[in-house]
Amino acid sequence: RNDVTDILDITYSILFEAVTTLLVLLSYQLFHKDILHDGIIFQHLMKGRCLCLTSRLVKTLLYNFIRQEKCPPPATHIFEPKAEGGLLYGLASGVASGLWSVFTLGGAGSKAENDQEHNPLPLSNQSLLLLLVLANLPDGPDWPNPYRQAITCFRNTQDTSSPPAEHTHTFQINFNSLYTALCEQQRSDQATLLLYTLLHQNTNVRTYILSRTDMDNLVLPILDILYHVEERNSHHVYMALIILLILTEDDAFNRSIHEVVLKNISWYTERSLTEISLGSLLILVVIRTIQFNMTRTRDKYLHTNCLAALANMSAQFRCLHQYAAQRIISLFALLSKKHNKVLEQATQSLRGRQGDSTALPDYAQDLSVIEEVIRMMLEIINSCLCNSLHHNPNLVYALLYKRELFEQFRMHPSFQDIMQNLDTVIGFFSQRLEQAGSDLSVERVQEVIMKGAQALPQDRLKKFPELKFKYVEEDQPEDFFVPYVWSLVFNSGVGLYWIPTGIELFSMDSG
Repeated sequence: RNDVTDILDITYSILFEAVTTLLVLLSYQLFHKDILHDGIIFQHLMKGRCLCLTSRLVKTLLYNFIRQEKCPPPATHIFEPKAEGGLLYGLASGVASGLWSVFTLGGAGSKAENDQEHNPLPLSNQSLLLLLVLANLPDGPDWPNPYRQAITCFRNTQDTSSPPAEHTHTFQINFNSLYTALCEQQRSDQATLLLYTLLHQNTNVRTYILSRTDMDNLVLPILDILYHVEERNSHHVYMALIILLILTEDDAFNRSIHEVVLKNISWYTERSLTEISLGSLLILVVIRTIQFNMTRTRDKYLHTNCLAALANMSAQFRCLHQYAAQRIISLFALLSKKHNKVLEQATQSLRGRQGDSTALPDYAQDLSVIEEVIRMMLEIINSCLCNSLHHNPNLVYALLYKRELFEQFRMHPSFQDIMQNLDTVIGFFSQRLEQAGSDLSVERVQEVIMKGAQALPQDRLKKFPELKFKYVEEDQPEDFFVPYVWSLVFNSGVGLYWIPTGIELFSMDSG
C-alpha cells in the first residue's frame, strides 16, 4: 500500500519488507559502473501504472522518516492462530511470524546481528534510503524523474493556495514535523543528504526553513559535523558545507545568526566558549575546516565553498566574538606564512636549475592557489570593514594587533587595490591610539576603537562590489550522487547484504 498508513505493530514489518523489496529491486545499479538510464524496474517505476502512485509513495516515505517509529518488540501473540481460524489462517500466520523472526533477529549478512542495536529506527532509516535512491534516479530518455518532481514541489499542510498546474506530483506534508525530524537526525549521512536535497530543490521547504526563528536547532548539528571533520567521510562534510553555503545566500539568515546567543558549546574543545553568537561560532567552525583542509586534504573544492560561505556572511558580520576575530586574522597569518614558504621554494628551485624551469609549474600552481585564497580573505575582511566596521571592534583590535602581517601585501599587484581600505583603517586607528598615549590597557584600546569606529567617515573607504556566491550543482550531478546514495544503502541498509566483490558502482574503500 502506497498511502500514508498508521504504523501498528502488525503493519510495521510489512511496511519494512515492502520498502526493503523496492531497494533490492533497484540494487541492479550496484553492479554497473555506469549510471543506468533504463531497465525493467526503472521503466515500471518511472511510468505506467506506478506513475500515479508517485506522490503517495514519496509522502509515505517522508512520513516514515518524520515519525521515527521504533521497531516494536517481537510480539508473537499477534500472529498466534485462533482456534477457529482454520488451516489457511495457520499457514498465513506461519509465513508472517517467519518474516517477523527474520526481521527482528536480523536478516542475511555479517552486519545483520548488529542492525537492531545500531538501527533502533529501521523503517525510518530504510524509507529514507529508498527516498534518496528514487530522488536520484536519472531521467529517462524522454521523461523526467517523477520522484524528483514530487520532492521538488511538495508543500506545507498550512499552504491553502492552489499548486501550479505543471506540478503534477505535488502533495502536502507538515513542515514543522519535517523540520523537527531533520534537526534531530543530522548525525547520519542520509539525513544530511535529504536536508541538502530539500534546501537545494524545494523552494517551499527552503523558504520555510529560512523563516524559522529557531535556526540554531538545525545549524548546530551541521556545525558539529564540520567540527568533527576527522571522524566524518568527505561526502558528509561536503554536504554539510554546501548546506551552510545555501543558507548564507540569504541576507536575513546572515543577520539573524548574530542575534542568537549560545551558552557553553560542549563539543567545541579548542577553547571554552561560555557565551557566543551562532554567527561567530559558524565563522570559527568554517575557519577550522579551512585550516584542517590546508594541513591535511588540500582539497580546493572544500576551500572554495568554505570561503564562499564566509564571503556571503561578511557584510553582515555583527559583534564578532573576540576569539572569532582573532581566528580570522590567524588564518590570514597562516596563509601568509604558507605563501612565503612556497615563494622561497620556487626561488630556490629556479636558482638550482639555472634556467631549466621544468619543476616550476607545480610551484606556480601552488602559489596561484594560495594567492587566490589570500585575496579572498582580504576581500572578506574588507567587506566587513566597509559594511559593519562600527559593529565589529574586536576585528579592528585583531587587525591592529597583527598589522605587520599585511605589510608585505601592500605593494603586491594582486592585492594593491583591496589593501587600500585596510591601510586606511589601520592608519586611522593607529593614529588615534598614538594620540591616546602609551602603555594603554586592553580596555582603553577597545574604548578608543569604539569611538574611532563612529568617527571614521564612510567615504574614506573605497567601495567594492558586494561579495555574493551562489551554489550551483555540477553538470551531471548523478555521477556524484548515485554512487554516494548507493554506498549509504550498502553500508546503512538494515538487514541487507551484497557480496562486496561484485560491486562496480563505487570502490569499496570509498563506500
